Amino acid sequence: MSDTSKRSTIYFDPQLHAALRLKAAHTHRSLSDIVNDAVRAALAEDQEDLAAFEERVSEPTMSYEALLDDLKAHGKL
Repeated sequence: MSDTSKRSTIYFDPQLHAALRLKAAHTHRSLSDIVNDAVRAALAEDQEDLAAFEERVSEPTMSYEALLDDLKAHGKL
């Protein structure tokens, strides 16, 4: 851990905690490293999702009702 790390208390489900401890021991990593990597991955995925939404903001939208009507009109329903 670096000097800039922050300490936090996290409450895990006991079975998840046991799995994390086993993974940490098996991979020779700390629980903190595993949790930090998981949080980074989740935040990166959020960033990718936001970028995808931004790229599609100008696409036309269709209501659910209009979608159903279109499916029915084309014999899909």
